[in-house]
Amino acid sequence: MKPTFYITTPIYYPSGKLHIGNAYTTIFCDALTRYKKLNGFDTYYLTGMDEHGKKVETSAIKNQKSPQDYVDQIAEETQQLWALLGIQYDDFIRTTEKRHKTVVQTFFEKLVEQKDIYLGEYEGHYCIHCESFFTESQLLENNACPDCGRETQKLKEESYFLKLSKYEKKLADYIRANPDFIQPETRRNEVLAFIEQGLNDLSVSRTTFDWGIKVVSNPKHVVYVWLDALTNYISALGYGSEDAKYQKYWLGDEVLHVVGKDILRFHAIYWPIMLMALEIPITFKLYAHGWYLMKDGKMSKSKGGAIYPEVFVERYGLDAFRYYMLRELPFGGDGLFAPDAFLERLNFDLANDLGNLINRTTAMTEQYFKGVVHQKNAPNDFDFDVEKTVVDTIAQYHEAMDAYHPALALAATWRLISRLNKYVDETTPWVLAKADDKAPLENAMYHLLEGLRIVGILLKPIMPSTSESMFKILNVESSSDTFESLIFGHKGSYQEIQRSIALFPRLDIDVELKALNSSLETPPAPVTQPMAPEVSIDDFVKLDLRVGLIKACKKHPDADKLLVSEVDCGEEKTRQIVSGIAQHYTPEQMVGKKVIVVANLKPVKLRGELSEGMLLAGSNEKQLEVVSVDHLNPGDKVK
Repeated sequence: MKPTFYITTPIYYPSGKLHIGNAYTTIFCDALTRYKKLNGFDTYYLTGMDEHGKKVETSAIKNQKSPQDYVDQIAEETQQLWALLGIQYDDFIRTTEKRHKTVVQTFFEKLVEQKDIYLGEYEGHYCIHCESFFTESQLLENNACPDCGRETQKLKEESYFLKLSKYEKKLADYIRANPDFIQPETRRNEVLAFIEQGLNDLSVSRTTFDWGIKVVSNPKHVVYVWLDALTNYISALGYGSEDAKYQKYWLGDEVLHVVGKDILRFHAIYWPIMLMALEIPITFKLYAHGWYLMKDGKMSKSKGGAIYPEVFVERYGLDAFRYYMLRELPFGGDGLFAPDAFLERLNFDLANDLGNLINRTTAMTEQYFKGVVHQKNAPNDFDFDVEKTVVDTIAQYHEAMDAYHPALALAATWRLISRLNKYVDETTPWVLAKADDKAPLENAMYHLLEGLRIVGILLKPIMPSTSESMFKILNVESSSDTFESLIFGHKGSYQEIQRSIALFPRLDIDVELKALNSSLETPPAPVTQPMAPEVSIDDFVKLDLRVGLIKACKKHPDADKLLVSEVDCGEEKTRQIVSGIAQHYTPEQMVGKKVIVVANLKPVKLRGELSEGMLLAGSNEKQLEVVSVDHLNPGDKVK
């Protein structure tokens, strides 16, 4: 029976277009999956989308879509991107799917029943972008979120809590007893230091929005995004059903969660504590990688500062992009994604080192032997060192990939490529070709061809198309392109070698940089809407702007574009306001909003309905958004 390997990416949040940071994680997992499969493992690769939460609901409104339509579109675009990047996943889980919702609701009710989740009230600083609460001590200056740096809001609401404090010692003991549980070691130390400060119980439900999984026993609550999202790793395997995948893969030989360092805490603390409370075995290892940075800092979907993979793949090919992504980021550390560094890697590593080696070797094989080379017993002074380099490279490659270090595996592979290039200069085939005895020349060519065959096998998980092209050029049969055939001398002869076209043509750096910079330029800012004529302060103070709480809202019976709202402006009775916002908001989305009302506007009838004021809203060519506040009360003045 084959050993099993179950690997997961984080499920991606649909807050914007996925950038190269997201692509790195997914390519990383794809390369490890391909490697394990070549190594004889039964593999299962899971990725997907985290589709609930206030931020999704807000983004859907801005895009004039229902939340479900919005996440459907993002999910489709994400799967198209993974296809472009050659990702061979086995399952794409979405948290809006029934198979996932059922498991989340079951978990929640079980934790409530055993009192590991309890009902209380939360007051704290909340970051809507990270969907997280933070204590005063965790905040940055000006109450900014410690994770993304944006302003937090102080909220108070009824909430269910998960008893993290109950399990903090058990978790810390588990981490210390399993030193390879969190990798790299620096991340493990971060987690232990965080636990030692004491864990606050975690808020795991919300009542201020509806786009989420309802708590069965208390439907006014929806399950908070992290308890919802983390459950995907076993809901996708059919946990609690008759699906055998859970037993096979979660309880199998090797389980690996791959995440960015920004979500380390959720996976290293919240997820294992959930599993402990539910008495589900913790079988996974956690690898938290660093970030690809731009010159001005971390990439961000929501802030708009990011580099996207499509332009690089379309212009330079998928394998060139996959190579750079996995070669440049150090284990556990951050890396800089710079177009000039990308182009230099392509020229030096791919065009000069690998491409030139293939071109020279195949050209000489055709010229001197008409594409047919046999293994010869005519050793030279350099054969032993080349053969030893092959053996050492294979060992280093396996060690690196087994430790989740594809960058080191590629570095080892390129040391072999460099050694083969040096071997050409040492043996000087063009000189040997002048001798009457062709055996030394044929021996040299065989060493180069056999070395290239082994390089092609080592590149299969990371650069699959390049590997396939190399095998076609070398006319390598399927029995000689496997990990089992990673032995120098396995293929005794080469027949019908094809002279190679340039797999990686050399690039003009200046020309390419100009083209890339043009493609990567930030789009121009939208044209500013023209200003209205100036008014004096005396004109402005004539407006009485008040905070109003929308108590009820319905569609206008005779107008598709109008909503009719009952608004509490701090007066004895509510007032009715008719607004032309029905194409941007549903009545359900408006109820509960604290809006800004022009309270002293003369009442008018709009299509037969009395309107006693006006709501303030902002708009541009794409969207309209009602202006709202969080902490003021109905009737408070706005000035």
